Amino acid sequence: MTMRTTCCTRRPYHSIFLFVAVFALISVLRHMDVLQFHPKVNATIIIPRVSPHHIVNRSFCTFQPLSPQDALEERLILDSIAWPETPFLPSPISLEQTTDPANSTFTILPGRKGGQWHVGDQLEVLIQTFDFQGRPKKSGGDFITASLHNRKLEAGVAEQVVDHQNGSYSAVFSLLWEGDAQVEVTLVHPSEATVLDRLNREQPDRIYFKSVFRSGSFSETTICNVCLRPTQQLLCNYTDLRTGEPWFCYKPKNLSCDTRINHFRVAFKQNIISKEEKLFQSAVNLKVPIQATGPSNVAGLPKEHGQLKVNSSSVTGPSGYYYQGVWRALGGTTVSQFNSSAITQCLKGKAVHMYGDSTVRQWFEFLNAVLPGLKEFDLHNRKPVGPFMSLDYENNILVTYRCHGPPIHWITIPTRELRYIANELDDLNAGPNTVVVLSIWAHITTYPMEIYIRRLQSIRRAVVRLLDTNPGTMVIIRTANSRALSLQVSLTNSDWYSLQCDKVLKAMFKGLNVHLIDAWEMTLAHHLPHDIHPPPPIIRNMMNCLFSYICPQKHG
Repeated sequence: MTMRTTCCTRRPYHSIFLFVAVFALISVLRHMDVLQFHPKVNATIIIPRVSPHHIVNRSFCTFQPLSPQDALEERLILDSIAWPETPFLPSPISLEQTTDPANSTFTILPGRKGGQWHVGDQLEVLIQTFDFQGRPKKSGGDFITASLHNRKLEAGVAEQVVDHQNGSYSAVFSLLWEGDAQVEVTLVHPSEATVLDRLNREQPDRIYFKSVFRSGSFSETTICNVCLRPTQQLLCNYTDLRTGEPWFCYKPKNLSCDTRINHFRVAFKQNIISKEEKLFQSAVNLKVPIQATGPSNVAGLPKEHGQLKVNSSSVTGPSGYYYQGVWRALGGTTVSQFNSSAITQCLKGKAVHMYGDSTVRQWFEFLNAVLPGLKEFDLHNRKPVGPFMSLDYENNILVTYRCHGPPIHWITIPTRELRYIANELDDLNAGPNTVVVLSIWAHITTYPMEIYIRRLQSIRRAVVRLLDTNPGTMVIIRTANSRALSLQVSLTNSDWYSLQCDKVLKAMFKGLNVHLIDAWEMTLAHHLPHDIHPPPPIIRNMMNCLFSYICPQKHG
């Protein structure tokens, strides 16, 4: 990640407040149904087409053709995140032959200094997996995480786990603090849980949505999704004309496609056999710790004279770590600590526009809570849908939030508020005092990865256009994070899905003049329980990363 310093020229008050007045007026008019805005869509009736891609279910998914360059990128990314194939297992799956975290073990390998470790030394951990019958596994593919922690020091770091594809795994940590370092290894999913990948390929519609179509007092409701199974019904095609993002609804029997008024999630269809359900059992094989053979911790001694400073490798090393509850970046921008006064000074004269899912809306809510001068302007929009806007008149600070376009899993959303991030960026009046914050992943995990890649390609093109025409604009992207898992959550929002999204996002924005906030590592490295919406100590550290990018010289 590269760091750049933004121009801190104060934006004139009248420009922001003109924007505010127009934004508010349009929102009120929409609420009163005086002005009905409809995003550009192709609301024509079509019959389902066939996807050319071999991974997606060809019977009911359809996509715009990619350019040769984008198609090559898609194929290379899919190859780079491919999970090791699971050896053939009899059908139905026998739990006894799958990885058992209670039988599996990890070992801290002897160091070079006869059992002593100093800050900066490498600590290597070897993980060996066994099945429920106590037999060593001979293949890889298990989803395992590893971290170091010291609860007393509020220190922690996450490290990648290397799969040797023979039943053994390893993780190599750099010791980053003096004192105790406790190794924690967790089996998130056994390799056989790659049923998750199959679900995305064969059942991308297992979470489904509906829309109401209305003309006068008459209304009809039909099912909608990115991919709709072929029936005798015709389809309404709402593919966005600017981005090419696909969205379809079954056409109502008596109303036209143009009468659609809203979007909402209906339900989740669980369609796996009982034997497969056993792969996702809490306290059995779903996010269960693996125990050590021998000591599970080491004592870090002070750094030896002449020892090199630890820096993060862009390929394998962690992006940062916690110490005394504070996130410290390894390389790149120094993360400073901002109190309310410092945040206000940092954002003075700036417009911060947040787009995405609820994990970035959480940041919008953080700013409303900690900045006494920032007041939310009532746009009469439903929570948690938005859009939302907050304003600090005295310090000329504007903060907005808008959710991304479908698929989105929330309560009823008016169609006029279904906006794609790429279109919003293209329409944004940006400049050197504009900060754009993006987060999009949590609502797209039930689809083939091609859906996510194409969404990010569209957003990336818009980001490039934004930076070309408004080079002073700062773009900051929040990555995916881990969460608590149950059976249903695993089948829709598993950490396995989130990790794939995390890898894809980092690969696709690498080399661009944008900043990433690594929510994946910041949640894994912290000792607090995982949550789709991380707890306040983690959010505050994420926000300090955000402010450190915006104002690298202003901190309190």
